[in-house]
Amino acid sequence: MSAKVLTTVLTFLLCLSLWGLSVDDTTLGFPYPDYELPESANDSALRELGRHLFYDPILSIDSSTSCATCHQQFSAFAHIDHTLSHGVLGRVGKRNVPALQNLAWQTSYMWDGAIEHLDMQSISPITGHDELGETMPNILHKIRSAPRYALRFLGAYNSDTISVPRILTALGHFCASLVSGKSRYDNYISGKDTFSIQEHRGLTLFRRHCSPCHTEPLFTNNEFVSNGIHVDSALMDIGRAKVSRVDKDDYTFRVPSLRNIAVTHPYMHDGRFRRLRDVLLHYSSPDKYASHADPRLRTIGVLNDGERKDIIAFLLTLTDNDFLNNARFADPTTAQPLGNK
Repeated sequence: MSAKVLTTVLTFLLCLSLWGLSVDDTTLGFPYPDYELPESANDSALRELGRHLFYDPILSIDSSTSCATCHQQFSAFAHIDHTLSHGVLGRVGKRNVPALQNLAWQTSYMWDGAIEHLDMQSISPITGHDELGETMPNILHKIRSAPRYALRFLGAYNSDTISVPRILTALGHFCASLVSGKSRYDNYISGKDTFSIQEHRGLTLFRRHCSPCHTEPLFTNNEFVSNGIHVDSALMDIGRAKVSRVDKDDYTFRVPSLRNIAVTHPYMHDGRFRRLRDVLLHYSSPDKYASHADPRLRTIGVLNDGERKDIIAFLLTLTDNDFLNNARFADPTTAQPLGNK
C-alpha cells in the first residue's frame, strides 16, 4: 500500500472515529467524504450539541416544530406522513422531505442543490417561511437565553461563546454523523451475508438499468437529473434551474440515495409516488416520459412485472435497521429512536 493510499485510509478512519463511528459501523467501500471536520472543537460534545439542537423546537418561530418533526429517524430522517413538507402554523411546503443519511458524501444539499456546504444547510429550513419560519438573530437570542445550552457550548467549543456559526456547525456535525452503511447489501458485499436468488437477480438488473444514476455504494451520483415525470401544474417546480438560471437545468433535481428506500416514501421531489412498484412502473414506461427526461432513462427500457419485483426485492436489502434504531441518533430527551416513542 502506497503512502498516499495509507494516508487517505487513515484519514477516513479518523473521520469515522470523530463522528462516533468505527470500521464496523460502515463500509470501507465508501469514498472519502466531502465534509471537512471543524477545527478546535470537542467532536463528541459538538455532535451531542447538534443532536440536542436538531430535536429542539426552539429553532421554530413558535417553538412548536423541530428539525426532527419532519426528519424522523424511523424513516431514515425523511417524513412518510405527507406528500409535501409541513411547517409551522399549518404551512405546507413545495417539496417532499428528503432523507438525511450519508450527507458527508454529498456535494450539495436540497433538491435543487441551493446549499453547497452542510454547515450552511440548516439556514434554509430554519428561516424558510413554510418550514420553521424563524430568523437567525431570534434563534441566537433564544439559545443564549436557554440555560440548558450554556454548558453544552462550553463543552463543544471550550468557550462559552454562543454564535450563529457555532450553532450551524453543531447542526452540520450531527447531520454528518448520520452514516448508514450496515444494510444486508453491505453485509453481502463484505461477504457476511448471502442473497436469495430473487435478490441476486434484482442486483444484476439494478446494475444494468439503474446504476448510472444510483451508483454504488452511496446509490447516488450526486448529479441533477430530470427523472421524466411531468410537471405538477399546481407547483410548477423547475428544479435546479431556479438556482442555476441555466436552461439545461430545467426540471432537474438531485439524484437521491436509494439507501433505506423502503422506508422513505413518498417518492420523487413532489412525493407523487407512495409505492416502489409505482416508481419502477414509471421508469419502465419510456413512452410516458416527459419531453425533458434525461436521455439515460431511455436505456432502462420496458421492464416486465417479474423484473420490477426482482429489483424491488434487491432494494429492500438496502434497509439499515441499525441506522433506523440507533440511540446515538435519537431524541436525547427520550434516548430512544422516534419510531419507538
